[in-house]
Amino acid sequence: MRFRPLEKLINLHDGYRREFRIDEWALLLAQEQGEVYLLEARCPHREQALDAASIRAGVIECPLHRYRFRLTDGALLHASEEPCRALKTWPLVYAGNELGVMLPD
Repeated sequence: MRFRPLEKLINLHDGYRREFRIDEWALLLAQEQGEVYLLEARCPHREQALDAASIRAGVIECPLHRYRFRLTDGALLHASEEPCRALKTWPLVYAGNELGVMLPD
């Protein structure tokens, strides 16, 4: 496992969304109501990008079919069509003035 820096803390604010591609990983870093989350950047239902998804009360809603997932653990809360797997999430790592993630080498 290796630390992969993502963003400087000073750049984060509510409404922040940014997609990162690291090797085979597509990650979405998002901040809402002072909380920062790291999750996969595409909905597991039909691979819709989540960078424009709405986030409210700890839930992210896919803009394509309105699937909803809990931000803390990625659990599927609502499916408008067939159910799909949970959204992958990763714990964030704080290192000095940066925020990052530990990913396999």
